[in-house]
Amino acid sequence: MTATDLDRILAIADIVHPAYPEERGVFEERLALYPAGCRVAECRGDAIGYGVMHPGKLGVPPPLDSPLGALPPDADCLYLHDIALLPMARGTGLGAGVLGYAHRLAGREGWRWLALTSTPGARSYWERVGFTSYREGGPALAAKLASYGGGMSYMTAPIRPS
Repeated sequence: MTATDLDRILAIADIVHPAYPEERGVFEERLALYPAGCRVAECRGDAIGYGVMHPGKLGVPPPLDSPLGALPPDADCLYLHDIALLPMARGTGLGAGVLGYAHRLAGREGWRWLALTSTPGARSYWERVGFTSYREGGPALAAKLASYGGGMSYMTAPIRPS
């Protein structure tokens, strides 16, 4: 992903996540802070999906539509900010490809965990690919999840060895 992809990324986000809008600056900052975690999926030159991930702390997801300011110096996981595929791209293996990339990236960085905040509709997918609900966050985690709206789940998965 490059800065020139951001309009395409935002257009995909508007289609895939209309209930969870985020400002352009959120994506700009993630790309600037951790370009290795920002990927675009294309088909015949058209963007059909993206993945945005960055170093994080287990149990401490960023609130929705908020800048990070900086990456945590004591990161212990790779946080999957968003993996979004247009309906035409679903079932093609792209989601699995992005998830495989996340596992390899986390392994290279020395982290043992992937983490994400799941929307209610995506939770069963994340469970099928090895994520489970994180139960150790307490009130602080509950407050962060509330910033997204009802029914959100913070989930983790151990990375798969390469």
